Amino acid sequence: MKTGIHPTYHNDAVIQCQCGAIYPAGSTKERVDIELCAACHPFFTGKQKVVDAARRIEKFTERATSQVEVLTSADKAAKKAARAAEKAAKKADSDTSIKSVRV
Repeated sequence: MKTGIHPTYHNDAVIQCQCGAIYPAGSTKERVDIELCAACHPFFTGKQKVVDAARRIEKFTERATSQVEVLTSADKAAKKAARAAEKAAKKADSDTSIKSVRV
């Protein structure tokens, strides 16, 4: 191995969870702080614990409670026909054929 390019390895590194559990391990860092471990993880404890760092639960409930526009098939067909008419009008306005250029 080349000397001077590798980080120092600590055999007595400490991994500490927010619940207070401490695990000795080897690492390139002397101390590692974690949020969940085997002592407090819901899978291992059987207790439900909400871990929501990015407001995902609130965002989901806001979306679920917001009013969603429900269209019937007739409404969808009318909307589609309106879009097609707009597209046809736009295409007619931007006619670039040779006939439209000649005077």
